[in-house]
Amino acid sequence: MRVIEGLAALDETDLSKLHGEAIEARSAVLVGVFDGVHLGHQRLLHELLELASELQCLPTVVTFRNHPDEVLSGKKVDWLVSLAHRMRLLRRAGVGRVLLLDFDDELRNLSAEDFADRILAKGLQTRGLLLGYDSAIGKDRRGTPERLAELGKDLGFLVRQGSIFEVDGKPVSSSAIRAAVKAGELERAMRMLGRWPGAYGKVVHGDGRGKNLGFPTANVQPESPVLPPRGVYAVEVIHDGEGYLGVANLGIRPTFGDGSAKGAELLVLELHLLDFDGDLYGHTLELGFCAHIRPEKRFASAEELVAQIEADVLAARRVLGP
Repeated sequence: MRVIEGLAALDETDLSKLHGEAIEARSAVLVGVFDGVHLGHQRLLHELLELASELQCLPTVVTFRNHPDEVLSGKKVDWLVSLAHRMRLLRRAGVGRVLLLDFDDELRNLSAEDFADRILAKGLQTRGLLLGYDSAIGKDRRGTPERLAELGKDLGFLVRQGSIFEVDGKPVSSSAIRAAVKAGELERAMRMLGRWPGAYGKVVHGDGRGKNLGFPTANVQPESPVLPPRGVYAVEVIHDGEGYLGVANLGIRPTFGDGSAKGAELLVLELHLLDFDGDLYGHTLELGFCAHIRPEKRFASAEELVAQIEADVLAARRVLGP
């Protein structure tokens, strides 16, 4: 998947010269934030692949490095997934090209007409534009499906409206998933995401206590702040394209720490992979929280902790299966 970063890079790119008459010279485009790449997004991405195949174009996504709502409302948004994770999920969904933009004042004030001409027609050589059910593009959201269809007739691309995806009679949204994850409603979040809610991050050095206790752990630094409540979880993990099962403790390590809850800055994600023998340091893991096993608690001794970890492993195996 090729990533074009910024309007300036797009202006300097001539897809026709790069790819000639190949499929990569033309785009079928879907524009969005794609926070979480949830089932609503996945349905649109599937329809994008169908449109790209029909028009013999490369499935292309236009998305943003920062969240537009932060610029428009001035309020901080907690991303469901980091940028790196979002890129991985889009690649996994079959996207062939991404235009990654900074949502700044220039882009905010870009009219629908200029967006269609500069970005879609000239920049991406767009032949088809797919819009979400509530999409509007350009300054003041004036780029409605009807207006873009008019522009497309002059600029050489067709416009289609994508399907809506609902759960329990409501459209799937990133905000609803965010609330479910923070409340620990894992199954509800999974029904909207299409996968278990999780964490994505690099394994960093820890203090080695898990290995000394007979249960080596990987300390994962989550890239997104949206996590379930503290506790012990049965998890599924993707490492180097392979799937593993495990037990994860999300919390403040009360047995070996000072036991105080000083906030999110102390939050640690410790992972023990079942039936795995290898070095995870420096690797990036994708982890899904499948079930809450128990709350985090303080133990009087290392022996009590070891006995509890053994019970946690058995509980995780029961939940996750053989």
